[in-house]
Amino acid sequence: MNDYNITVVATNNPKILKFEANHFLAKNNHEFKNIDDAKNSPLAQQLFYLPFVKTVYISSNFIALERFDIVEWDDVKDEVAQQLVDYLNAGEPILTEEETQKKEAVTVYAEVTPNPAVMKFVSNKKIVPTAYEFKNIDDAKDSQLAKELFHFPFVKEVFFDENYVSVSKYEVADWNEITMELREFIRNFLMDGKEVVSKEAIQESKKVAEESLSPTKYDDTSQQIIDILEEYVKPAVASDGGNILFQSYEENSKTVNVILQGACSGCPSSTFTLKNGIETMLKNMMGDKVNEVVALNG
Repeated sequence: MNDYNITVVATNNPKILKFEANHFLAKNNHEFKNIDDAKNSPLAQQLFYLPFVKTVYISSNFIALERFDIVEWDDVKDEVAQQLVDYLNAGEPILTEEETQKKEAVTVYAEVTPNPAVMKFVSNKKIVPTAYEFKNIDDAKDSQLAKELFHFPFVKEVFFDENYVSVSKYEVADWNEITMELREFIRNFLMDGKEVVSKEAIQESKKVAEESLSPTKYDDTSQQIIDILEEYVKPAVASDGGNILFQSYEENSKTVNVILQGACSGCPSSTFTLKNGIETMLKNMMGDKVNEVVALNG
């Protein structure tokens, strides 16, 4: 029998604390919101008897707990750690067979982008119908995957497109140290069949897309610019883990305003791409109608 030890590790969320074990605990990532939700995890059910436990996360080598505000972690963390040690060393079950059954086969591979702060994680299945960008955890209210990614202290921004996730990191972390962890986390999330973006958010995106395609929304020049961006620019930008959105066309100055997302946002080479790629293309294809292309967010 394994001799379990528990190490308490703080997270960037003061309400969530990680209890890392020195042995493997579970094959996939599991999240339980209440004791009924935890019917397939005897360990999670046991933890919900603690009145301050709000959410239980069980992963490969750790258990993370989200607390209610009735206590501070400093007052109870040692007691919780000891309870986990006693439970695990007694050989009690962590997950039942039903919970650990075979998941959907999903592959995810990591791909570098022109932006050194962004890594692209590509799936073999479609994960969202259109692009979504999340600048912080508050933006991620409609995406469980984005919300959970922001629990990693080094995750700065998250961007989804059809079959990939682009993650922007803070400088404090090195991709060599975190890429495997993120790749496995995303893969396990998709294997569990969890909802990447809520159905409500998807419906809202469809509504916005339909409105944007309205022939009365843009003048002829703006529509021509949009068509060029959609056909020639977006596929190339998407391959680098980013996206470009048309914002407006200023007829007086002949300026095209765009918004860069994902790996393109804040990328050191984005200015070069914008000026020597997109701007040149629009000038060549539209003549004197375009004088300059400006990224409103970079």
